[in-house]
Formats: sequence, structure tokens, C-alpha cells
Amino acid sequence: MKTFIRKYRHALPLAIYGIIYLAWFSHLEQTVTSHYQVIHVALDDHIPFCEVFVVPYMLWFAYVAVVIMYFFFRDKDDYFRTCTFLFTGMTVFLLVSTLWPNGHHLRPAVMPRDNIFTSLVSMLYKADTPTNLWPSIHVYNSLGCHIAVMRSRHLAKHKVIRTGSFILCISIVMSTVLIKQHSMFDVATAFVMAAVMYGIVYRSDILINFYHSTQKRHRRKPEIG
Repeated sequence: MKTFIRKYRHALPLAIYGIIYLAWFSHLEQTVTSHYQVIHVALDDHIPFCEVFVVPYMLWFAYVAVVIMYFFFRDKDDYFRTCTFLFTGMTVFLLVSTLWPNGHHLRPAVMPRDNIFTSLVSMLYKADTPTNLWPSIHVYNSLGCHIAVMRSRHLAKHKVIRTGSFILCISIVMSTVLIKQHSMFDVATAFVMAAVMYGIVYRSDILINFYHSTQKRHRRKPEIG
């Protein structure tokens, strides 16, 4: 049991943050319902409603989970990079939603068609309020997962996986505006935040270097006088 705990103790930050995030987000969904800043840009009015994109939108949950779990078991450094990237953006999102409540009025009042996809969108609308949107975590986390896949040395030769990740990432980004879950402003700011975090997490690698330096200090045996 001790060996198992030692081997997988890096799951603890993920579990703790998951609880904090879900509790915080649930609180925001219940409290931010009517008084909020409406997000809207002119481009939003020219984007059509396309219900079929609810499929990649829903696949986002599996996409993020699979990427995190892959690196959890395959590469601890990439796991920490991925979690740092995702959790930082998610925390910024929570802070923005708390300090600057926001939402949009983009959803269609009546579904333009009646099919399985519009039914799924209707179910999504009931479960997820049109508030707490900026920046889009669907977009930000999709970019973070794809960056993690592309930066992984273990997946460097797996072109099918890398291409599939790119297609899914782009499809999810498109889905956020095509099923009227987000404004283009949410999408654009998510890209900006992802670019900033890419420089911090991957280009500088300052966090991983700090982690390894602390591990070396912990493992260093005290000198015997």
C-alpha cells in the first residue's frame, strides 16, 4: 500500500483542485443568474447556429480527462506541466467570474430545427446557465491539451494521435460559438491566456525546474560530521 501511495501521490493535487473548482463553479452558477455584464461583439451576430457541433463540445470532457490520465501514468513532468497550464487558467476564470460576473444573450429562443442534436443542445442549456463564460475554459483547456500532446516526446512519432488531437481541438473551439455557448470575445481571450501560459509553462520550464530542484534537496542525505 505504501508503495502504491508513493507511486501515485501526484494524484493528490488533481483531486484537491478538482473539489475546489467544482465547489467554486457550482456556487457561481447558483449565484450569478441575473445581474452580470453582457458579453457581446459584432462578429457574434454573423456566426450561425449549428447544432451538430454539440458533439465535439461534449467530447471536451473526455478529451481533457484522457490527456490528463495519459500523462499521469506515462510522464510525470508532462503531467505537472499539463495540470499547471490547465489549473492556472481555470483559476483565472473563477476569479474573473467572481469579481466580474458575466454572461451572454446569444442562445436562440426557439430551436430552429427538431433533431437529436438540438435535443442535446437543449439539455445542455438546461444544465449550464449562459453565465460565467469569460474566458472560455472549453477553448483554453482544449488548447492546453493539444499543446501537451504536441510537446510530448512520447507522442512525437504518433502522427495519427497528434492529428486527431488537432482536429478535435479545433472542433471544440468552433463548437463554443456555433452552439452559442460563448461569444468570440471569450474565445479570443482564451487564446491570449493560453499563449501567455505556454510561455511560462513550456518555453521557460521554470516550474518543472523548480520542482526538480526541490526534489533533489529532499533526497540529499545529511552529511555525517
